[in-house]
Amino acid sequence: MKIHPLEATLLAAFVVGVVVTVFAFDTNDDGGCVATGSSSTNVVRRDVSDSGNSGALQAAIDIAERQGGGVVQLTAGQFDVDRPLLLKDNVALRGVGPETVLKASPRFLDTKGPHGGHPIISTEGADDVTIADLTADQSGDLLDGNVDGRLNEYLIDVRHSTNALVEGVTTRNPFTYSIAVVGSQTFCVRDNSTVAESSGRYDQLDGVHITDSHSGVVQGNRIDQRQGDDGDDGMVAQTIGRPVYDVVYRDNDVRGGSHGAGMQLAVSGHEIRNIVIEENRFWGSPSGIRTGRYDGGTQPVRDILIVGNTFFENDRESVVFGGELENVRVEQNTICRSGPISVAPAAGNLVSGNQERC
Repeated sequence: MKIHPLEATLLAAFVVGVVVTVFAFDTNDDGGCVATGSSSTNVVRRDVSDSGNSGALQAAIDIAERQGGGVVQLTAGQFDVDRPLLLKDNVALRGVGPETVLKASPRFLDTKGPHGGHPIISTEGADDVTIADLTADQSGDLLDGNVDGRLNEYLIDVRHSTNALVEGVTTRNPFTYSIAVVGSQTFCVRDNSTVAESSGRYDQLDGVHITDSHSGVVQGNRIDQRQGDDGDDGMVAQTIGRPVYDVVYRDNDVRGGSHGAGMQLAVSGHEIRNIVIEENRFWGSPSGIRTGRYDGGTQPVRDILIVGNTFFENDRESVVFGGELENVRVEQNTICRSGPISVAPAAGNLVSGNQERC
C-alpha cells in the first residue's frame, strides 16, 4: 500500500483530544488513482462501417467477455446507440478520442437500462471495467428526455462495480447526470469533460456525481454545468442507501450550474466521511462547496479536508457547511472575488490560512 502524499498532513491535522482520524488511500503510480480498470490486452476492433449501431457494439462487448475480457476498440466516427450498452467483466470500451462518438439515436428512449433509465453506457455489476477516449452524446437537445425513470440511471453509469475507470470521456447534451458512480468501490473518474448547455428543458443536470460509493478518485476533470440555464452541481458526494467515504477530489476545473454549486456534499440516509477536496478550481458558480441535507438527513459530515483550492468569482459563499459536522478543516485556500468561508462550529473544525488574493 502506498500512502497518499497528503496523509502526513492528515495524520497531524485530525488530532482532537485523544481521537485520531486517519485517512489512508491505496494509490498507484498513475496519477494517484486507485482503479486500473480492465487488464485485458485482447483487442476486438470495430469500425463505423461495420459496427455503426448499438447491437453490433453490444455483441463485441459480449464476445470480449466470453474470451475472458478484452478491449473493444472503436474507430473515429459516429456510432448510433438505440439502447444502453452494458459493459461486462474485464472489458474496456475505448475510442480514439472525442472524434469517436456514441450518440443516442431517435429510437434511444424506446429501450430502458437495467434500472429503468436511459444510460449510454452502464457497467451494471461488472468489475474491472474501463470506459475511455470517446464522446457520449445523450441527444437531450433532440430527444425529449423528460420521461419516466429519467433519474434512475445516468449518461455514463458506473453501478455496483469494483475497479472501474472512466477516463478521457466527453459528455454532451445530457438530460440526466453526466458521469455517475453508484453503489461502487475502487473507482477513478479522470480527465473527462462534461457540459450542460440546455435552457428550460431539464433539471438536476449534475456533472460528476458519486452516490453510495467509496474508495475512489475524481481527478483532472473539466466540468462546466453553466453554459445553459439548466445545470446543477458540478461535483457531488451523495448518500442515500450507504455512506460515501474515502474519496479524493483533486485538480478539477469546475463551474457549477445555476441550480447548484461547484460541489455539494448531500446527506440523506447515511454519513459522508473521509473526503479530501484538494487543488481544485471552483469558478463562476452560485457557490463553491456546500453541504445539503435531504429527506430529514441528520447524519454527520465528518473528517473532511478542503485544502489548496481556488475559489474564483462565485456568486455567494466559497465554502458553506452546516448541520451535524465533525473535523472539517478548510485550509490554505485562495479566494478571488468570491464569497466568504462559513463552517458551523463543531469539534475539530478549523478554518485556517485561507487568503483573499487575485
